[in-house]
Amino acid sequence: MNILVIDAQGGGMGRQLVSALKQAAPEAAVIAVGTNSAATSAMLKAGADRAATGENAVVVNARRADVITGPIGIVVADALLGEITPAMAAAVGSSGAVRVLVPVSHCATVVAGVPDLPLSSLIQSAVERIAAIVRG
Repeated sequence: MNILVIDAQGGGMGRQLVSALKQAAPEAAVIAVGTNSAATSAMLKAGADRAATGENAVVVNARRADVITGPIGIVVADALLGEITPAMAAAVGSSGAVRVLVPVSHCATVVAGVPDLPLSSLIQSAVERIAAIVRG
């Protein structure tokens, strides 16, 4: 099972996701793709099995993933301070992978009905759902 973690800016959320996923689903391959080298580096240091950077890496790996996770902004063109290109958002949105998105509101996208929880709780919930997917 291939889990693709996508993050931008400093990669803090991606770092937390990678670290938690490696513990919760050690049998899965965790591939990290950052929109910039800082995000990629943070996720690689957290234990990602492989890592890449940039738009084409998102497009290619979205096709190969079984599960895609990251902030909800990865499906919104120009989100995360403009680091998510339209091609990236389209690749994630059209992928056949299951998308487990973390509903943070700092990317100017709000999901109605979702309580404003601490990031650690949101990440824990995402990791639990992904681990359940990995286990079938």
